[in-house]
Amino acid sequence: MTTEHDRTGGREGAGPSSWGPPPTAPPTATLTTATPGTPGAPAITETSGARATAEPAAVAATHTGPATPSAAPAPIPVPAPVAEANAGTGDPKPPLARRLWRGRPEDPRWVRPAFLALLLATGLLYLYDLSASGYANSFYSAAVQAGSESWKAFFFGSLDAGNAITVDKPPASLWPMALSVRIFGLNSWAILVPEVIMAVLTVAVVYAAVRRRFSPAAGLIAGAVLTLTPVAALMFRFNNPDALLALLMALTVYFVVRGLEDGRTKWLLWAGAAVGFAFLTKTLQAFLILPALALLHGFCAPVRLKKRLVQLALATAAIVVSGGWWVAIVELWPASSRPYIGGSQNNSFLELTFGYNGLGRINGDETGSVGGGGGPGGGGTGHWGETGWDRMFNSEIGSQISWLLPAALILLVAGLVLTLPRFRSRPAGVIPTPGRTDLARGSFLAWGGSLVMTAAVFSYMAGIFHQYYTVALAPYIAAVVGMGATVLWAERSRLWASLTLAAAVTATAAWGYVLLDRTPDYLPWLKWLVLVGGLAAALGLVFAGRLGRRLALATVGAAVVTCLAGPTAYTLSTVDSAHTGSIPTAGPAGASMMGFGGAGGRRGGFGGGGMPGQNGQNGQGRQNGNGFPGGGTNGLPGGGTGGFPGGGMPGQNGQNGQGQGQQNGNGQSGDGQNGQGRRNGGTGFPGGGWAGGERGRTGGMGGGMGGLLDGAQVGSAARKMLERDASKYTWVAASIGSQNAASYQLATGDPVMAIGGFNGTDPSPTLAQFEKYVAQGRVHYFIAGGGMGGGRGGSGTSSQITSWVEKNFKKVTAGSATFYDLTRPTDG
Repeated sequence: MTTEHDRTGGREGAGPSSWGPPPTAPPTATLTTATPGTPGAPAITETSGARATAEPAAVAATHTGPATPSAAPAPIPVPAPVAEANAGTGDPKPPLARRLWRGRPEDPRWVRPAFLALLLATGLLYLYDLSASGYANSFYSAAVQAGSESWKAFFFGSLDAGNAITVDKPPASLWPMALSVRIFGLNSWAILVPEVIMAVLTVAVVYAAVRRRFSPAAGLIAGAVLTLTPVAALMFRFNNPDALLALLMALTVYFVVRGLEDGRTKWLLWAGAAVGFAFLTKTLQAFLILPALALLHGFCAPVRLKKRLVQLALATAAIVVSGGWWVAIVELWPASSRPYIGGSQNNSFLELTFGYNGLGRINGDETGSVGGGGGPGGGGTGHWGETGWDRMFNSEIGSQISWLLPAALILLVAGLVLTLPRFRSRPAGVIPTPGRTDLARGSFLAWGGSLVMTAAVFSYMAGIFHQYYTVALAPYIAAVVGMGATVLWAERSRLWASLTLAAAVTATAAWGYVLLDRTPDYLPWLKWLVLVGGLAAALGLVFAGRLGRRLALATVGAAVVTCLAGPTAYTLSTVDSAHTGSIPTAGPAGASMMGFGGAGGRRGGFGGGGMPGQNGQNGQGRQNGNGFPGGGTNGLPGGGTGGFPGGGMPGQNGQNGQGQGQQNGNGQSGDGQNGQGRRNGGTGFPGGGWAGGERGRTGGMGGGMGGLLDGAQVGSAARKMLERDASKYTWVAASIGSQNAASYQLATGDPVMAIGGFNGTDPSPTLAQFEKYVAQGRVHYFIAGGGMGGGRGGSGTSSQITSWVEKNFKKVTAGSATFYDLTRPTDG
C-alpha cells in the first residue's frame, strides 16, 4: 500500500519539508476505497490539497463493500497535524514528551510506540556484551587512540600520534570514535558505542523513508529486516568504516526520494553532501549508487527538465565541496610536515583513491596489496573468492547478506509492475501520481536501483573483497522488502499479487534452508522449521484474499517468523561472539568459508582458522603448516613452500616459517601466544554461537600471517619495557606492518611507528629516513617480526630496514617478544 501527494495547481517545489510523513491538510473531499472481499483491509484516502493517507483497519471498517468509482462511501475525516490544529488558536502545543510518544495525530496510536520500540530493541541488541570484542580491529582503534591525543592525527587519520603514516582510508569514520575516546577515555565501549548509534540512526532513516511513502507497517518491516541482517549486526558493532558508510548511503537515498516528492533543490544538495562525506569514509564505494539515483532524478523529478539538470549539477558541486575540502588540504599540505598516506606508493591520496582503493578493487591490479581476486569478466577465482553473478549467494558471502535477497528482487519487480501506468485507474490498492513523477515507483527505483548497482559491482570486482562489505546492501534490501511486501498485501485480493507474495516467501524459505544446511551442526532443526513453515505460510498467502481477518493475520505472522528465523539466529550468534582482527564475519562457525581469520580467529580461513579436513584442531588453528602459518614457496617473502609467510598451503607441511604456527587456534610461538583462538567447545546463544569455545582475546592471531591481519598480544614484560622512558621518544617502538604496531600502541598508550603501513609494503619510511630518526633518538625499539614475512626476504623498504636493524643493534627479549634496542648499537 502506498500513499501519495495530490499535486493540485502544478506548483513546482511545493510540498512538505518536515522529517517523516508529509503533513495533511483538513480534508475537503475524500474517497475511501477498500479491497473487495478482504475484511479489515487498510483503506486509501485521497484528500484535496493533501496527500493520500493510509487509514488503519479500524477506520476503514466503516466501509466494508467493494469501492467503485460510481458509489463512494461517506467521507472519513483525516486529523490535521498538531501545528495546524494549534495555529492561530493560542492553544499551547502538547508537551514534547507526549508528541515524541504520540507522533503525528493522523497516525494510529500504535505507530510511534512501535517505532520507538524498534529503535530501542536495535540499540539493546547491538549493545549486548559489546566490550567482548575489545578493540575490535586494532588497526582502526590505534588510529582512534592517536586522534584522541593529537588533533593533527585526528585530521589526517594517522595511525600514531607521532604522525608517521595514516590508515589506508580517509578519516571520516574515525572522527566520531576519536571524539568519543577524547571524552570517555580509551576503552572498548568508547570506540564501539558510536557504531551502535549509527545502527539506530540507519534504522530510523530507512523507517522514515519507507513509512513516508508507504504505510507504518512497511517502515517497521524494513527497520526490523535491517536490524536482523547478520552482517549489519556484525559491522554496526565493529569499528571498520562500513557502519558510517551504510548510514550515509541510506541518507543519500532518503534525500533523493524527498527530491522526487516536491522537487526542491535542497534535497539534492543534502544528498550530495551525504555522498561527499561517504567519500571521506570509504572513497569511491560511495559513488556506486550515483548512476541509478542521477538517472532517477533526471527522469522523474516533478520539475522542468532544465531545472532537473541544474539540480544534478548543483548536487555534483555539493559532492565536490563536501568530499573535496579534505582532499585539497591533504594534497596541498607539504608532504614533509604531514604523515605519509598509507596504502599509496607515492604519498598521494589521489593515487590511493584511484589505485589501491579505486580501480584496483575492480580489476585486481592493486600495488602493495596482498593479492587480487578473480580475473575480469567473472567466474575468476583468487584470494578474495569467485566473481560472477552468483557471488552474493555463494558459501563465502551468502550467509552474511542474502537471506532476503531473493525476496527483495521478486518484490522489486512486483513493485515496479504494480506502479506501471496501466494500473493507475483502479478502485483499490496503489493510487500513483500521474506519469513519470509517480512517487511509489520512484521509491522502488531509488532503493532497488541502489541495491542492483551495488550488488553488481560487488559480484564482479576482482580486487580485495571482504564479506563484511555487503553491509552496504542491507538498507536497500530492507527498504525493498518493506515496500514490496506491504504493497502486495494491500493488493492480495488480486490473484497475481497473492501468488507473487507467496513466491517471495517460498523463495526465502527455500534459500534459508540452503543457507542453514551449510552449517549442519548449527541448530539442525531450524532449517526444517524455516522450510516447512515457510511453504505452509506461502500456501496460506495464495488464499489470503479470501481468508478472514484472524486467519489472514496468522498467515502473515507465520510468514514473517519463518522468513526472519534464519537471519535472526545468525544475528544472535553474531552479537554473542567476540570479533577482532581485520576481516570479521557474521554468524556461527563455518558460516563463511573465506577470510583471514573471521570472528576473533575462530572461523575457517587464513591465519587461525582451520578449513574442514585440513588438520585444523577443533576447526581453529593449524598444525604442521596446514594453513597460512608455516612456510611455502611461490608465496610472499619469508615463507617456504606455497603460501603466505610462515604458512604452507594444505598438504605442504610448512615448517613454522617465522614461528607463527598455531595449535588449537592459539599461537604457540612468536608474539602471538594465546592469541585469538577458541578452545574446548562451549555453547553460545543460540545453539552454540561460540562455535567451539572461549572468546578470542584482543591482541592477535598468534601473529597470523606475520601479524598482517591481527597484531600480537602484548605481554606485561614487553609493555613495561616499552613504557620505560617513553616520554623521551617520539615513537617508543617501530614495527613492520600496522597491526603489530597497533597492538603495542594500544597496550602502552604511546606512539608506535608502522613501517610500510598496513601490509608492510608502503615505501615509508625509507631506510635513510629511518636511519635519521634513529640517529636523532626518536625511536627506542624495533619489534622483530610482523608484516608480510617479518620484513625479511624482500627488496622493499621494510626488508632493508629490518636487515639494517638486525645487523647494527642489540637484540633484547621481554617475555616471549623479541626487540632490538635502537639506542644500543652492536659496536658499542
